Amino acid sequence: MTKSRTRIIISVIDIAASAISLIDMKTKNSSDRRARALLPLTEATYWTLASLATPRHGYAIMQTVADASGGQVRLGPGTLYAVLAKLLEQKLIRRAGESMSEGERRKEYTLTPLGRQVIELECRRLESLARTGRQILLRKAGT
Repeated sequence: MTKSRTRIIISVIDIAASAISLIDMKTKNSSDRRARALLPLTEATYWTLASLATPRHGYAIMQTVADASGGQVRLGPGTLYAVLAKLLEQKLIRRAGESMSEGERRKEYTLTPLGRQVIELECRRLESLARTGRQILLRKAGT
């Protein structure tokens, strides 16, 4: 067998192993089924959930996302409030009360246990994708 064929076969085996790992993760815990059914997340949903590890109001969520992403992601009010409504409906977040800021009452939101589980699973899924992608690229560069 030629060197390039061997590399292709190994790459396919590695990709298959990664897929099997993901399948194992899916069936490992039946309590994860509901959380896994919500994956993959949209970018706006991902950033919103991640920002709610600490209770925040809408404007603080937008600021946190912009800061955490180095300015690469900016959620507009329309996008954010549509995402918040959907997350409330899915029970991934809950109202955490209200705060006063500059004389205005602001609704605060925080993750529910299900929301925390979903964002943790999505982080693992994205890490796995990135790891596999880097492995493929490194192999391709070495050919």
